[in-house]
Amino acid sequence: MAFGTLGRMNASIADNLAQVHAQIQAACQAAGRPESSVRLLAVSKTWGADAVRAAHAAGQTAFGENYIQEAVDKITALHDLPLEWHCIGPIQSNKTRLVAEHFDWVHSIDRLKVAQRLSEQRPVHLPPLQVCIQVNVDGGATKSGVAPQDLPALAQAVAALPRLRLRGLMTIPEPAESPEAARAVHRQARQLLEALQAQGLALDTLSMGMSADMEAAILEGSTLVRVGTAIFGKR
Repeated sequence: MAFGTLGRMNASIADNLAQVHAQIQAACQAAGRPESSVRLLAVSKTWGADAVRAAHAAGQTAFGENYIQEAVDKITALHDLPLEWHCIGPIQSNKTRLVAEHFDWVHSIDRLKVAQRLSEQRPVHLPPLQVCIQVNVDGGATKSGVAPQDLPALAQAVAALPRLRLRGLMTIPEPAESPEAARAVHRQARQLLEALQAQGLALDTLSMGMSADMEAAILEGSTLVRVGTAIFGKR
C-alpha cells in the first residue's frame, strides 16, 4: 500500500474509532454506567493487517474475526503487536484446533461438542480460552445459537470443562423495528445471563450490540459491543 494511501487510512480509522467511543460514552451516560464498563471489539473481518495496525496505532487492542483461516493468517502477520483476538463466527468441528491455538476469546459456542474440542485442543502453555455461549434469543430462523431453554444445561457443561473459562453470553438478534423493540430483545439476553449467575456461574460478559443497536444494547447491560463498518468502512 502506498505511503499516502496508508496515511489516509490510518487517519480515517483513528477518526472513526474516536466517533465510536463518543457514541459508547453517550450511551453509557444515558444508562448511568461508567464508560469503562463497556469494551469495544473492532470487527476486522475481510480487512487486512494494515487496517488492524492502523486501529492498534489509534489505541484499539481487541479485534473480532468471523473467518478462521483468514484470521489465523492475520494473527500470524501481526504477532509483533499485543493484540487480543476474538472468534465471533461459527466454528466447524474441523476448525476447532486453529481456534484453540490462536485465539484468546470465542463468542460463538452453541453446542457442547465444539466446546469439548476447544478444551481438548487448547495448548497447555496458553491461558484458558475465554468463551461465551451464543444464544438465539429472538428465535431467528437463520441465526446460530442455542435456544434459551437449552442454555442452562449447556452453560453448566461448558463451565466444567478444563482449559476454558466461561465468561458469559453473545447474541446476534434480528434487526429490530424500533429502539424499544431492540431493548426488549437485549433485555431478554441480560435476564438469561442473570439467571445463570443466580445458579452460581461467575459470569461477567454480555457480548451484544453492533453499530445499529449499540445504544439499546448498552442501555440493557451489554459489556462488549462489536463494531466493524463504523470503524473500518465498507468493502
